[in-house]
Amino acid sequence: MAVTKVPGNSALRLVLHVGDSGSGSPILRTKTLSNVKPTAADQDIFDVATALAGLQDYPLNGINRVDNAALISEA
Repeated sequence: MAVTKVPGNSALRLVLHVGDSGSGSPILRTKTLSNVKPTAADQDIFDVATALAGLQDYPLNGINRVDNAALISEA
């Protein structure tokens, strides 16, 4: 039985450093932007994330791309 992967929407997640805890560990928060085209190039998403990071109140700690897909059985 073969399985087909059908790409769904992607999301862009910005990880922001909002402060430090009492023990010195970083406190991180995320901002997620949904409905990113799954065919978008990684470099383009990175460039947009970098530009959006400049508009945030907190420094950027990381950039994540979250891809979703459906797995369909070809019975």
